[in-house]
Amino acid sequence: MSLRKKGHRREAEVSTDSLNDIMFFLLLFFLILSTMVSPNAIKVNLPNSKANKPVDNNKQPIHLAVTKERKYFVDSKEVDVANLETSLIEKIGGKAEPVVVLHIDKDLVYQDFIDVMQIGDRLKCKMVCATAPSNGTNK
Repeated sequence: MSLRKKGHRREAEVSTDSLNDIMFFLLLFFLILSTMVSPNAIKVNLPNSKANKPVDNNKQPIHLAVTKERKYFVDSKEVDVANLETSLIEKIGGKAEPVVVLHIDKDLVYQDFIDVMQIGDRLKCKMVCATAPSNGTNK
C-alpha cells in the first residue's frame, strides 16, 4: 500500500535573504573593533608634552616599550635586556630609515632612557619618544 503521491515532491529550501545583512553587520563590527585595538598594548605611564607631532605610520615603526618594572617589549613581545639590541636588529631587517617609537614609563630614571637611545644610535635608527597629550596644566 503506497501512501505517497508520485507527482507532488517538495524540495527543502534555505532562505539566504538575511545572510547579506548579517555579513554586513559582522564586517562593520570587526572593522570598528580593529580600529580600537592599540598597536602597543603594553601599559606604560607616558610623560606629558604640549607639542605633539604624529609619527608617519606608512613607515611602519617598531614599538619599543619599557615598563616601570624595567621589562622591555619590542612590538608587544617581551625581550630580555641582554637580547634587546639583537631583537631590534631582527625587526629592522633591511629598512633604509628605520623608526623606533619609544614608549618609556615616566617614573624610570633618565639613565634607562639614555641606555635605550644609545642602542638606537648604534643601529642608526630614528628614535621617537612617545608622550601622552598634556591637559594644559604644568606640573
